[in-house]
Amino acid sequence: MSGLDSPVLVLNRLWQPVHVCGARRALGLLFIDHAHVVDTDEGSGYSLHDLGSWLDHSRSHGGRDVVHTVSAKVRIPAVIVLREYDRLPLREIRFSRQSVFERDRFTCQYCGNRFETRDLNLDHVIPRDKGGKTTWENVVCSCIRCNTRKANKLPAQAGMFPLNEPKRPRWRPFFDPRATASRSHSSWTPFLGGIGAEVVIPG
Repeated sequence: MSGLDSPVLVLNRLWQPVHVCGARRALGLLFIDHAHVVDTDEGSGYSLHDLGSWLDHSRSHGGRDVVHTVSAKVRIPAVIVLREYDRLPLREIRFSRQSVFERDRFTCQYCGNRFETRDLNLDHVIPRDKGGKTTWENVVCSCIRCNTRKANKLPAQAGMFPLNEPKRPRWRPFFDPRATASRSHSSWTPFLGGIGAEVVIPG
């Protein structure tokens, strides 16, 4: 991975994570004054840099996380904060096996036990051969044992009813920290809700 492809965490102006972009894009936002760099090297709290102060900071930086231009070197930021944007982009969750598992918290909706993915299945509350549809409102997470026991019976016939009414999940932020965990920078931790230093927003 080249330096300009390095992942950079993007915060909105309320310091909430909204996206991950490449360093090339992050530096572009800095150059057109749409974002500031969040310096995560401070002992307590963080400091903000516009283009000028970030270039000054980069001159004395001795690390390898830099890119060189014709006349200067620029340190690749780990976190940037947008100057104006204050929303959380939203997206609708796509119906899938994994999404149903996540909605139901990997918990069988009949016995109430939590299982690993390999031990889970999907159950149609109203069986398909009785008119049931494959929708958020008719599909629940079920362990293999309960799924086999219920088979193609109606809930009343099997005496098995979902612990929670199956519903379409609410919309959620586009940014999902779990999806970026494998490529995250240690300085992202306080912004992703993990255990880390207290975030002090410069006044």
